[in-house]
Amino acid sequence: MTHSTSNRRQWLKQSSVLGLASATAASAIAESASTGLPPQVPSWTTSLGKPFLSPAYGVPSEHEKHVKRALLPNPGPYPTASRTPLQSLHGTVTPNGLVFERHHAGFPSIASQDHRLMLHGMVDRPLIFTMEDIVRFPSESKVYFLECSGNSALELKKPTGVTAQDTHGMLSCCEWTGVRLSTVLQEAGIQKQATWLLAEGADAAAMTRSIPMAKALDDAMLVYAQNGEMLRPEQGYPLRLFLPGFEGNMSVKWLRRLKLGDAPWQSREETSAYTDLMPDGSALQFTFHMDVKSVITSPSGGQTIQRPGFYEIQGLAWSGRGKIRRVEVSVDGGKNWQDTALQEPIQSKAVVRFRFPWQWQGQAALLQSRATDEYGHVQPSRSQIIADKGMNFYYHNNAIQTWQVSAQGEVRNVHA
Repeated sequence: MTHSTSNRRQWLKQSSVLGLASATAASAIAESASTGLPPQVPSWTTSLGKPFLSPAYGVPSEHEKHVKRALLPNPGPYPTASRTPLQSLHGTVTPNGLVFERHHAGFPSIASQDHRLMLHGMVDRPLIFTMEDIVRFPSESKVYFLECSGNSALELKKPTGVTAQDTHGMLSCCEWTGVRLSTVLQEAGIQKQATWLLAEGADAAAMTRSIPMAKALDDAMLVYAQNGEMLRPEQGYPLRLFLPGFEGNMSVKWLRRLKLGDAPWQSREETSAYTDLMPDGSALQFTFHMDVKSVITSPSGGQTIQRPGFYEIQGLAWSGRGKIRRVEVSVDGGKNWQDTALQEPIQSKAVVRFRFPWQWQGQAALLQSRATDEYGHVQPSRSQIIADKGMNFYYHNNAIQTWQVSAQGEVRNVHA
């Protein structure tokens, strides 16, 4: 029997939980007489509903309008990014309309039939592909997370975000459909001296990144569909590169060109940006992997626990190096840790949801989660990551997040 299963059974046996359920049920029965709720017949049962063909493309319930992407703080006249409302989601797959965005020059409107992918450089046969050509290749669908390397960056020096969306919302997890990049490269014939690949986007920023050939020949994909439908314009329609587990900006959107070479190109996005400034003034380049990370989404910042009793602590964990093996939760700011239950499926380089039964007695608490991946990498505390990298770096902040629960049940973002 696992530790988490034992905890669940223990809480379900406690009379306080049953007493709370009885009190809630009694309150609901008293309320029903005046509101039309069961056992009364509600008004929406006595009238015809809306036709199912309107609108033609399905949309969420009007009562879920609050679940939406949010712009980065102080976006200026030209917003460049939005965040996923992690605290409002269920399961692990992010709906297409809530996937975070990051643009360097807005997103272009490209007709699929007008788009081309050029493959050249150190290849035997330079090629140009239409989207029809790409879609004809053998396809595959994989579930992977996508995370901006600047996710949680503002949290390093001081608690800035209010909600989990604010602190960790440049993260999404989707089913991606496309063709293995290695399959397309083989069509052109890879020359032996080719060790790097340049990927270039068709947007106004001409986003370019250097990709190690080892990654290109491993699990890299040319993606044209997401969660069962074609990519949306803000996600790279009609074609994007996808590099599982690597920082999000390397999964170049609106992909128009791939060039093979024997050295990195030292583009603007890998010299002036997307490098990690170290305490001695040097900068680390090509820190591709998104390290092991987690965040509690319920209870989390901006929420309020209404009354003492049983609650299930939930959250998300992920690692750019493989599967999540373990997630621990602390309710006392890291003094004591307990194992959580990981919800299936547990997939490589994908988000996994964790759960932990918690009996809140109405006291102040400090909630934290700590993830470990299959290779033994453990999510660091904020003090550990500062000791290792200093305070001047911006990207790749995977420090443990702390939510403070007050005696009144209010939850807010703090540094423990």
